[in-house]
Amino acid sequence: MKQYVIDGLRPKDRQLLESYLEEHFGPAQIKDVYWLPMDPSLYSPTQAAHTDCQPFYFVVVLHPDSIAAEMLVRTQHRVRCDCMGYAGEDQRTWLIRVIDSIFEELMIQA
Repeated sequence: MKQYVIDGLRPKDRQLLESYLEEHFGPAQIKDVYWLPMDPSLYSPTQAAHTDCQPFYFVVVLHPDSIAAEMLVRTQHRVRCDCMGYAGEDQRTWLIRVIDSIFEELMIQA
């Protein structure tokens, strides 16, 4: 699995991230797994055409000493579909910027 990982989190950093993720993206349906909605302006033509599969998400997993953002674009409506797959360049860049901005906002040194 392709991921953007930031490791070396301290317990305090993890608590800040957990609170932020729950506040902004809702409580984890599975422990420490959060669904980050992708900006619709970044949908590929296939994703834009699959209105029944929208919205699309990135999964972010909070570990005891790291955070991992999967580079796989997912939908919560289906297990498999042509609209799901690894993020394109613009989508990857957006995801990394979102994660980095969370760290900046929380003043976590990574």
